[in-house]
Amino acid sequence: MSKILLVEDDSTIIRSLTTFLHTEGFSVTSVTGQTEAINSMGAEIFDLLLIDLTLADGNGFGVFAAAKERNLPAIFLTASGDEYSVVTGLDMGADDYISKPFRTRELVSRIRNVLRRRGTSQKTINLGHLLMDVEKGLGLKDGADLYLSALEYRLLLVFINHRGQVLTRSKLMDEIWDLAGEFVNDNTLSVYIKRLREKIELNPTEPTIIKTIRGTGYKMEV
Repeated sequence: MSKILLVEDDSTIIRSLTTFLHTEGFSVTSVTGQTEAINSMGAEIFDLLLIDLTLADGNGFGVFAAAKERNLPAIFLTASGDEYSVVTGLDMGADDYISKPFRTRELVSRIRNVLRRRGTSQKTINLGHLLMDVEKGLGLKDGADLYLSALEYRLLLVFINHRGQVLTRSKLMDEIWDLAGEFVNDNTLSVYIKRLREKIELNPTEPTIIKTIRGTGYKMEV
């Protein structure tokens, strides 16, 4: 799983972008300023940085300079029409940029493109008889395509990114609400859990991958 350091001081963007990137198969650590970002790079290994140029502490150019010393790829998040910042960032060696407000799917495409160029993208996730190809957006069971719908695929990635953790029904609905592009209520979630089990479990009537934790929610055990 590719690890992303998100350097952003807008709590709304942090929350929504972190949720979306998790469902797309990325691990995300978020910080709000330059000092915290540099400390994080010293403490952990990241595959890519997403850097907002305007920060409460320092600025995105300072963060990128530190990332460049570590040969870490970076994508700048810029204000719409801020040509100066875009040109400056690219001249410094940034791998890409995207202007706010951005489309999340476009951002994910740009992230994967940068990781491919750098050769750091994790393309597959192995789960026993299941294989997730995150680059192609495919799920395979014993080598056969599961033909997952977009929402089933995202729901499975949510479970994968929270393996071993109990997820409440409300947590699952929160995770996929903005991503589904449709209304997700309690009954809808039950339907998608049932469909997902039918596709990924060896015996859907006795699930061993997505287990029901009675009175609480669900847990993936792989």
